Amino acid sequence: MEEASGLRVVVTGATGNVGTSVVQALSDDPRVTSVLGIARRIPGWQPEGTGWLAVDIDPGGPELVPHFTGVDVVVHLAWKFQPTHDPVTTWRTNVLGSIRVFEAAAEAGVGALVHASSVGAYSPGPKDRPVEESWPTHGWPGAAYCREKAYLERVLDAYEQRHSAMRVVRMRPGFLFKRESASQQRRIFAGRLLPAQLIRPSLVPAVPDLAGLTFQALHTDDAATAYREAVARPVRGAFNLAADPPLDATVLAGILEARPLRMPLPPVRAALAAAWRLRLVPASPDLFDAVLRLPLMDSSRARAELDWEPRRTAVEAVQEFLDGLHAQAGMDTAPLASRSDREAA
Repeated sequence: MEEASGLRVVVTGATGNVGTSVVQALSDDPRVTSVLGIARRIPGWQPEGTGWLAVDIDPGGPELVPHFTGVDVVVHLAWKFQPTHDPVTTWRTNVLGSIRVFEAAAEAGVGALVHASSVGAYSPGPKDRPVEESWPTHGWPGAAYCREKAYLERVLDAYEQRHSAMRVVRMRPGFLFKRESASQQRRIFAGRLLPAQLIRPSLVPAVPDLAGLTFQALHTDDAATAYREAVARPVRGAFNLAADPPLDATVLAGILEARPLRMPLPPVRAALAAAWRLRLVPASPDLFDAVLRLPLMDSSRARAELDWEPRRTAVEAVQEFLDGLHAQAGMDTAPLASRSDREAA
């Protein structure tokens, strides 16, 4: 399969968990001539050969077409996880802002669009066998994140029909972890109730063993290598991305040197819902419902067509994340800044 060279790439959402890894992977690749990272705020971090642009993709923001003109590939990663109590705000960025990116890429004559979809776009599916990319992508209707990811899948279905000359790729990774994302992900999903210093091996007595609590994960840098190959290779369509093994209560308990504790689902869900309503945790109970229903994914297509193989297991990715959580790790970008960096700012 012939690969492209001398590529000019724009990455939206370039300063977050996935964006920083994708920008680094692209900047290290000799097939890539230039990388322009787009984010709301310019970071202090800057890999060699990478430029930055402070642009908001939301409706009413500045024109995107001038920044995409002459570009070979747009990698669209920009996403807003909060506020979970205001789905109109996240819809505005995640759906309407994404559509602005898609349409600007087409108007500018960009050759390829690589879009960050997710396992969250999938309809509920099996936990005892992996599904391929043909599994329905209707999401879980209760969770805003899943609704938005699934809606964009439908948008891209029509978009590909209208812009058949453009190469469109949809990346569907599992849960993504790295050390530097720990502070951001704690803020997004757990909030102040999660005692970061205590989430470490031997200090957690038990892990709730809940029906349906089996999911997939991978290291963000491993996902970034798949994005890099999707940029450089003439591939189209969707790619599942996940590392082995699937994570369940037994595996998580092993990581934390704890024991799995079988628990009924309703009281756990009720406690999470109450904490969310009181704004004690930012992650909604609807997202929790979705996680329990997500299918396991088969990543064979990525392995075959992208020559992709994760370098770390899912367990290693989670262990690195937990280490970062304890250390309050981060990076010199606004989304990934640690608590100490935010206080200093």
